[in-house]
Amino acid sequence: MKILIYILAFVLTTPALAANKMHDEVAVMDFDTFAPMLEKEDEHTYVVNFWATWCAPCVREIPYFEKLRKNYQDQNLRVILVSLDNPDHMESRVIPFIENHNIGSEVILLDDVNANRWIPLVSEEWSGAIPATVIYNNSFRGFYEKEFKYDELEEIVLPLL
Repeated sequence: MKILIYILAFVLTTPALAANKMHDEVAVMDFDTFAPMLEKEDEHTYVVNFWATWCAPCVREIPYFEKLRKNYQDQNLRVILVSLDNPDHMESRVIPFIENHNIGSEVILLDDVNANRWIPLVSEEWSGAIPATVIYNNSFRGFYEKEFKYDELEEIVLPLL
């Protein structure tokens, strides 16, 4: 019995093995299912980043979103990473990316081919280019079609916490 407990503890605390659990938390959804995540009215500040594994600027900024999440998650900050990868690439690209980069933020794979309908619903300012980020809470809403550096994210988020 003790051996089984030690093995289980090892599996759950070993990063490479624990990372395999993360892909179970990647939700695949269409825009209508996802849309309420852009309009939550609670005590949190939300940072919603639209990205893809094939987008070099997106990949460069992901560590900054992760650092922001780690530094401020205890202050009601929530980071949601919305992958625009093809759903057929979930196993070959998205999950390996999440595991290799130890992503702890909530990850959603947006499976909705009607981008011309939902892009303006995210923001009238959005041309459709990525990376793109929505930062909001009950008193603020900002849309940014750009690649972020950590200090730029922090400058926007800190006054909202």
